[in-house]
Amino acid sequence: MKYVTFLRAINVGGHAIIKMADLKKMFEAAGLENVQTYIQSGNVIFEAEEAVGQSLAKQIERQLEKAAEYKIELFVRTMQEVQSIAQKCPFKVRDGEIAYVTFLNTMPDQQIQQALLNLNSESDEFAFRGSEVHTLRRDREKSIFSNNFLEKILKMPATSRNLTTIRKIVEKYA
Repeated sequence: MKYVTFLRAINVGGHAIIKMADLKKMFEAAGLENVQTYIQSGNVIFEAEEAVGQSLAKQIERQLEKAAEYKIELFVRTMQEVQSIAQKCPFKVRDGEIAYVTFLNTMPDQQIQQALLNLNSESDEFAFRGSEVHTLRRDREKSIFSNNFLEKILKMPATSRNLTTIRKIVEKYA
């Protein structure tokens, strides 16, 4: 089965720098096959025996922590799930707007979800779909959106990618 892993906070702002060739080797050392990376922001595509997402994620996290010597949060999805995410954006994106997908490992409770939804504005709109938060950033200058902002509101680790990146991963690797 083909999977995509989205790593949190690597190669951002000069922190947690990992070369993609090294990241590929780390995944191969975990016994994963046909490992490929996509751009420098920690997107890894690989094949593995069919497994439950969270147990596979924990196995990869342990291997990466051992190799990198620090904890790296990651979010594993099947390629089929990533295809669905790419196709089912809840927003109609217009020129000048950017859609983002924020990956979570568990859904926050209803109260926390509502706290984020209450922040919908002319600049930003948020929606929950499955284990992801979708964001439409309409006005970059007035936007409150950032991955750190979402982590504070949701009270959990997360990692964000723009929808264009998600769609390119699907085009190239599905």
